[in-house]
Amino acid sequence: MELPDELYERITELSEQGNDLMDNEDPAGAIVPWSSALSLLPSPKEQWEAYTWLCASLGDAFFSLGKVAQSFDCFMDAMNGPDGQVNPFILYRAGQCCEALGSRKQALDLLIRAYALDGEDIFDADEEGETLLGLLRKNGLIPA
Repeated sequence: MELPDELYERITELSEQGNDLMDNEDPAGAIVPWSSALSLLPSPKEQWEAYTWLCASLGDAFFSLGKVAQSFDCFMDAMNGPDGQVNPFILYRAGQCCEALGSRKQALDLLIRAYALDGEDIFDADEEGETLLGLLRKNGLIPA
């Protein structure tokens, strides 16, 4: 099922505005157009691909702002959208949030799933990646 063209174009426009703001290091500003785009999705919102990437984008913006609990909630929402459960970035960032929030068991579960899908690449793309890989190694989940 696809969104009507006019609605899809508006959501894409808002998403690009958010991307531009994020690229210009304004995550707080990016939240506004992404939230607006998310609110335009017809119910049930979780059925749309845009739901997955909009929630992940919001999660990334909140993470950049140090709002880890809000970030985690957004990434968990993203997992409820199409292909959210098999998106390495979503799993990685959700695991990173769990570790920051002190939920080690859940962090390891999410991080090993990200690793299974994308190997070390997803970890190499982030400054905390090596630390999180070390966590997986220390717990015997990947080879040392």
